[in-house]
Amino acid sequence: MATGDAFARGKSVLVTGASSGIGYELTRCFARDGYDLVLLARQVEALEKTAEEMHREFEVETRVLARDLSDPAASRQVHDRLAGDGVEIDVLVNNAGLGTYGRFAQTDLEKELAMIQVNVTALTGLSKLFLRDMLGRGRGRILNVGSMAGFQPGPLMAVYYATKAYVLSLTQALANEIAGSGVTVSVLCPGPTETDFTRRAGTGKVAMFQSSRAMDARTVARIGYRGLMRGKTIIIPKGGDRLLIQLERLLPRKTVTEIVRRFQESRS
Repeated sequence: MATGDAFARGKSVLVTGASSGIGYELTRCFARDGYDLVLLARQVEALEKTAEEMHREFEVETRVLARDLSDPAASRQVHDRLAGDGVEIDVLVNNAGLGTYGRFAQTDLEKELAMIQVNVTALTGLSKLFLRDMLGRGRGRILNVGSMAGFQPGPLMAVYYATKAYVLSLTQALANEIAGSGVTVSVLCPGPTETDFTRRAGTGKVAMFQSSRAMDARTVARIGYRGLMRGKTIIIPKGGDRLLIQLERLLPRKTVTEIVRRFQESRS
């Protein structure tokens, strides 16, 4: 555990959803470059294990915040706690996210409201609060972890796709608003990735989420990290996905939606 003074001496990053998957691999990227770490997730034991590992391997300062971002008060609590302790966040990584699979009329309402809270509301709150600080200092970076899902409607994962469309749109708008300020906002849009997300979202048997089609989290994180540091607004790790986006723009929206539906329905 580090003090505010320790963090004030160097550059620091706040990573949400830092205990596994893309969040964990992004944490390694920052630690390797000497960033002190503020790690946030619900799983305290996994967070502490990650923090100890990063401190031991990279000799960076670490701080663990166990918070459930589905709590509407969490974003402000996190910001105010760090500000009160004198911790300046140079980079914010909004990686925490939830997903569900199934027909909209049949999926669990409470789970989807929690998903909107984490994927949209908490991301918005953290971005606004820390962006204000960054603009005041004239420097900083925000990385929102979105998805290729943000580029089209997603039958059978309707709410998840909609939340990622929000993240993509918000990032592009903010990047325009703050251009030239010394602060950048980026969105990382991976396709299917080998993480625990598929189990938690219930998509483990959907063919498009199988490992043969998925990228590994480490590769996604490294590409995302490089794009962030270069100030890119939209970061798409897979070349084939960039081509797909171009093709989608040539097709009627109804056709694109039907294609996504077929992929979502296909089982391994």
